[in-house]
Amino acid sequence: MDSVEKGAATSVSNPRGRPSRGRPPKLQRNSRGGQGRGVEKPPHLAALILARGGSKGIPLKNIKHLAGVPLIGWVLRAALDSGVFQSVWVSTDHDEIENVAKQFGAQVHRRSSEASKDSSTSLDAIIEFLNYHNEVDIVGNIQATSPCLHPTDLQKVAEMIREEGYDSVFSVVRRHQFRWGEIQKGVREMTEPLNLNPAKRPRRQDWDGELYENGSFYFAKRHLIEMGYLQGGKMAYYEMRAEHSVDIDVDIDWPIAEQRVLRFGYFGKEKLKEIKLFVCNIDGCLTNGHIYVSGDQKEIISYDVKDAIGISLLKKSGIEVRLISERACSKQTLSSLKLDCKMEVSVPDKLAVVDEWRKEMGLCWKEVAYLGNEVSDEECLKKVGLSGVPADACAAAQKAVGYICKSYGGRGALREFAEHVFLLMEKVINSCQK
Repeated sequence: MDSVEKGAATSVSNPRGRPSRGRPPKLQRNSRGGQGRGVEKPPHLAALILARGGSKGIPLKNIKHLAGVPLIGWVLRAALDSGVFQSVWVSTDHDEIENVAKQFGAQVHRRSSEASKDSSTSLDAIIEFLNYHNEVDIVGNIQATSPCLHPTDLQKVAEMIREEGYDSVFSVVRRHQFRWGEIQKGVREMTEPLNLNPAKRPRRQDWDGELYENGSFYFAKRHLIEMGYLQGGKMAYYEMRAEHSVDIDVDIDWPIAEQRVLRFGYFGKEKLKEIKLFVCNIDGCLTNGHIYVSGDQKEIISYDVKDAIGISLLKKSGIEVRLISERACSKQTLSSLKLDCKMEVSVPDKLAVVDEWRKEMGLCWKEVAYLGNEVSDEECLKKVGLSGVPADACAAAQKAVGYICKSYGGRGALREFAEHVFLLMEKVINSCQK
């Protein structure tokens, strides 16, 4: 269970240092949408992820793959699985971001050019969204750059808004950092401590630390937002666990965030199981899909040694590796690769064959991993516990998958997906030991 605290905030401010428009009055709980006759209608809580296409730091950052998933996909998965939102929206001005949002099951508000400028604030985009959606009573503005967000956090905040009557709730994280006054260059002054006595420096365990906004989310009722505030009225913070507090602003954050999300990220409602069977499509995954024919009509294919090592590592870890193809591949050619894997070729129905293998080994679908790249792999990718595709897989396969490799088929994708499997299996083992 997450160790979380909540509390009342004592000041009014806008996120990310935006100027305030004055202190709003404390307002009573919004009754909009609940005053009709008969059964009281619950207020409409909408999740809203702002994802502009013109990121200056990292181009199209919001859909760049983080640990095999588009960045925005991590928060969309948490929002949808939380079950507390009547609607989940992405506000964007970019076609590719719109397509990814829809793949994950979100609705899309097409943002105007006026609300998509470099000078536009989050508040501008949220107000524009509300102008088009009169049905919305409460907005949960979730940052796309917080990939370790979990549904439980959102569920508890929704309860604070709906049941405890808060007008706004925002996320914070506890930090144990000593702060010192800044001295301008060229000014001969001494710095002063801001939150400690240097003569009596406390040990970490003797100091509660301080709360900082981490930017993961800002929930606010409609009337507050329409007054120009994301924080105000009856206000509270929600303290997130430090390991879940990840914010990606620059490229240097990316590799750190990938490791963090693999360890602490949310991977879906169903718990991961230990993988016992790894199935790989031959053409386009093990190989790059190119076929060469010799003068004597013999088939020649190529593969990457890294992928052969990946197969060897999987087998050494006790995972059965099997190869499959809908094409009538030459078994003689494949056997010459010396991969020592059971294989099935000329397969019209891959799902039926993998299902047979699964039953033969006494496994459930969650104990199977599948690397595919074609439309014929789609059903298998949807069914298994862990699914992956190379970077150059077809669109249908990419939509069905849980992990999209950075590597191309026949160019290290199998090894990369194997490494992903190992990382997640470490997560499974650690959770079992707790």
